[in-house]
Amino acid sequence: MSADLTPVIAAGTRWLLTAFPPAPGAFNRVLAEVQARQAVTLAATLRYPTPLDAQLLHLLGPGGSTRLDWLTSAEHGPDTDADWRTWVDETVVSWAACLLATPALSVAAHHLVDRGQTGELTRLTHPGDHEHGAAPLLRHPDLLEPVAALHRALLLDLLDLLDHENAALK
Repeated sequence: MSADLTPVIAAGTRWLLTAFPPAPGAFNRVLAEVQARQAVTLAATLRYPTPLDAQLLHLLGPGGSTRLDWLTSAEHGPDTDADWRTWVDETVVSWAACLLATPALSVAAHHLVDRGQTGELTRLTHPGDHEHGAAPLLRHPDLLEPVAALHRALLLDLLDLLDHENAALK
């Protein structure tokens, strides 16, 4: 993973956990965070595959969470630490929601990226009862649908393109 994507990954993970909180308990919180971070890491790697892409992201900015907050009816109190929301990338979060809702899609996506950039994503790609129990809202396809639907078509087109490129190289 490029260190340049760290702020976007951290903000996207935080946004997902704020919008779709984990089950009660410290273990559940950590397990849900791992799943969200893996999904956002994979999505960010797909969205910004080169160092130049990451540099452009820093130059232009990711866009922030305003539309996502509106879409999920997120209520924000006086948050003195709201600067992190400016690092939320709507497309990355939408793609992460797609990957969380459909483990088969996350497996396909993971096969198409350099694993050195994403690392092992077992909690995302092969969730078990513990993962689902820790993050029932984060893994619920119906609840994720409004966010996932925003940019699903773009993700599917990208994965199809990458799949065709990989097949042509073989």
